[in-house]
Amino acid sequence: MLRLDFTTILLFGVALCVSGCASTGAKIGGAPGLEVVEGNTLPQPTVADLAANERPFRVGPFDILNVDVFGSEELSKKEIQVDASGRITFPLIGTLEVAGKTPGEVSDMMASRFRGRFIRDPQVTVNLKEIFSQTVTISGEVKKAGVYPIVGRMTLLTAIASAEGWTQFSKKGEVVVIRTVNGKNYAALYDVRAIEKGRYEDPEIFASDKVVVGDSQSRRMFNDFLTASPLLAPVIFLLDNN
Repeated sequence: MLRLDFTTILLFGVALCVSGCASTGAKIGGAPGLEVVEGNTLPQPTVADLAANERPFRVGPFDILNVDVFGSEELSKKEIQVDASGRITFPLIGTLEVAGKTPGEVSDMMASRFRGRFIRDPQVTVNLKEIFSQTVTISGEVKKAGVYPIVGRMTLLTAIASAEGWTQFSKKGEVVVIRTVNGKNYAALYDVRAIEKGRYEDPEIFASDKVVVGDSQSRRMFNDFLTASPLLAPVIFLLDNN
């Protein structure tokens, strides 16, 4: 006589629900307008998506700046890399917090430091030479939530590691990645326990993605799919864009 324990039945039920909803585009419980879409990977952002931010560029970690101080050869043609904490160190004026500022604001800050102490009427020009501050926002139950640079290829596991890993309250089965592609907002629900066991691939994270690790927001959005057992595959949702 065949006996199925509760976990087996639960996994089978989740698999049927994921398969059925994905094939029909059915609405599900949770956030209004949430709809399962075909496939088990998030679509990759286009070039237009990555360039869609029209706000002024703000300096971030690992960006490289060109600094010129007019009238001083020793202080001109300097290449300065922003460190991981968003700071630079410059001769005479020491360390400055530059993360989140525009190049023009950094110029004004440096001129203010020079003025009166080292140079009577300083004229400082700051330009971006190389941009490394493509970023991902990581929130929820991680040790250090925040905005982190993407240098090279980043996956979901490395993104979480960038935020110094899990807290004692982290729910590894409730990790959400939110992404905008061609004006549409997508969200993917991952069970990181399954990724760690090799049940499916560790997904790539792109600039402007948002990673939400096991908190009340993810539970509200995906309550029908959050279970005590790992999902057999990622579940991809199209969020209501109205």
